[in-house]
Amino acid sequence: MSEEPYKSSAKSVTARALAVLAAFDVENPLLTLSQLARRAGLPVATVYRLAGELEDGRFLDRDSAGRYGLGVRLWEMGLLTPVHGRLRETAMPFLLNLQYECRETVQLAVCDGTNAIYVEKLTSEVSVPIQSRIGARIPLHATGVGKALLAFSPEAFTDAILAMPFTQYTPETITDRRTMSRQLAQIRQRGYAQSHQEYQLGSTSIAAPVLVDGTVQAAIGIVSYTLRTDLTRYAPALLRAADGLARRLETAAGTAYPSISDRISGSDVHGGDPMPPQAS
Repeated sequence: MSEEPYKSSAKSVTARALAVLAAFDVENPLLTLSQLARRAGLPVATVYRLAGELEDGRFLDRDSAGRYGLGVRLWEMGLLTPVHGRLRETAMPFLLNLQYECRETVQLAVCDGTNAIYVEKLTSEVSVPIQSRIGARIPLHATGVGKALLAFSPEAFTDAILAMPFTQYTPETITDRRTMSRQLAQIRQRGYAQSHQEYQLGSTSIAAPVLVDGTVQAAIGIVSYTLRTDLTRYAPALLRAADGLARRLETAAGTAYPSISDRISGSDVHGGDPMPPQAS
């Protein structure tokens, strides 16, 4: 994330407070007052006053070194969002079952603007890079979950993304529009996406869309950081997890916390198979 200030014309108190909160991200979870002012694009004196009020309301915390971070009140509010209450909570049994089978990192992502965002992650025993942390933004064209989301998005959105220049992250990143267009067509036909060292060297992944009433709501991915060449063996399990989550979201439409308010049956989560034993 750039250290350049946000280009915001924050005039109201609300807009300025939101600019302060928006200054934090995955790569910058703790900021000094001067860093916070620079990234929010506001005078230090203004940020000092706003930060004090936000700290009083538990929207910001300040550590012993005087650095600010997001507070517990925001975490509490975040639990009420549709991404957490409706999607993340509902997806967890499917993600757990999938990881039990593949023993690799399993991720859940949604599309936001021209990027994807990781909203849940179950890690394997292998350490994972910071780019895969929950809340991290990742490119649609260079990742498994990103391509799964892009392939099944509305045609107008896909065309708009394809018209943009593609950033090359590694020598394997696809930057040619025609090549990407052909690959997206293959993904739609096959039902899942693949990515091999396109975003990070040493990583490979497969991912499937979560289609709710024909609309892509999320993508589930399996990622290996040991360059496994056999991830496609888990494609059937991946597709079952994505389909199971989609059906669960469809039947629980209108319910804020379907995973809590209505028990998920074993057939929903495991495709009719009994719950596997927990790993020790």
